[in-house]
Amino acid sequence: MSTMTPVITEETARHVLWTFDAQGGYRPGTFTQKLLELLAYADPDNTVKLAASFPGEAEAVRLAKYDRDGIARLKKIAGAA
Repeated sequence: MSTMTPVITEETARHVLWTFDAQGGYRPGTFTQKLLELLAYADPDNTVKLAASFPGEAEAVRLAKYDRDGIARLKKIAGAA
């Protein structure tokens, strides 16, 4: 089991910001938009399954949903802070 934190790219951060209606984001393509929406609504078991294939996206959504400073952190990654 890896203990490394997944890398969130600038592009992923911007897409997640858009998904959560935060400034600094921009709309992703259809597949990515549906993936991020799915991650946002997934229960914990399915989130783990999705994170196996999309670790950066899952971590970015986790930040936006559950981290008190998550949106600010994503804005910083996106260069929008």
